Amino acid sequence: MKRLTLARACAALAAAGSIASLPAAAQTSTADAIAEYRTMLADGNPADLWVAKGEELWKKVRGPKNASMARCDLGRGPGVVKGAFVELPRYFSDTARVQDLESRLLTCMETLQGFNAAEVAKTPFGRGEKANIESLVAYVASESRDMAFNLPQSHPDERTMYETGKRIFFYRGGPYDFSCASCHASDGKRIRLQDLPNLTTQKGAGAGFGSWPAYRVSNGQLWTMQHRLNDCYRQQRFPFPEYASEVTVALGVYLGVTARGAESIAPAIKR
Repeated sequence: MKRLTLARACAALAAAGSIASLPAAAQTSTADAIAEYRTMLADGNPADLWVAKGEELWKKVRGPKNASMARCDLGRGPGVVKGAFVELPRYFSDTARVQDLESRLLTCMETLQGFNAAEVAKTPFGRGEKANIESLVAYVASESRDMAFNLPQSHPDERTMYETGKRIFFYRGGPYDFSCASCHASDGKRIRLQDLPNLTTQKGAGAGFGSWPAYRVSNGQLWTMQHRLNDCYRQQRFPFPEYASEVTVALGVYLGVTARGAESIAPAIKR
């Protein structure tokens, strides 16, 4: 069965690649071909490997304080993972900040396990404790799969972060005078074979924000939301934001609130 699935996936990838060389009039089924390719791979999404590692890391005693993450409060009480992902970013009274999943995990790793949050934040993606955060993100996200996003907006700081994220989303700058909205504020846009979701709508934000973290077939990596946003900044020719910074958290609040009611499909699989 695994061999058959792999063969079908390879065939779909080859088909999707060959479509790119056809005239524009012949590419009307490109999106359908890519969707079929993703469906073929979804049954064996490699992100499951990160999920399994993340679950182990959540329970494992580690760090200078020789503790687990089992008492980490992600917003629904110490140790509660189910349903937490679809309510983040949110305000936390212990840090007096609005935090997304990655920044909150960083806080718990420092306060509970004794890791140096500043040093972890400086680590490149996919390495050291940053790689462990990526696995933890995959695990936590998987525990809210198919649940509807319902980010809280009751605290003033949450509402402020929403407005801040909205302004950042539409802010134009850099050598190309780009903003997030340049690619993601209207329907029907595409870059090469990639459809661009309209992130200003519930459907688009659900498809975009609601699918990260995701396994990227093109590079064999699992990317978190921050990693994905960093790549957007790279394409805008902007400097990367600091890891777990208020910029990325604010964007997460704007997108998450916009996606309210849409179901999470994370960890998803991407090209």
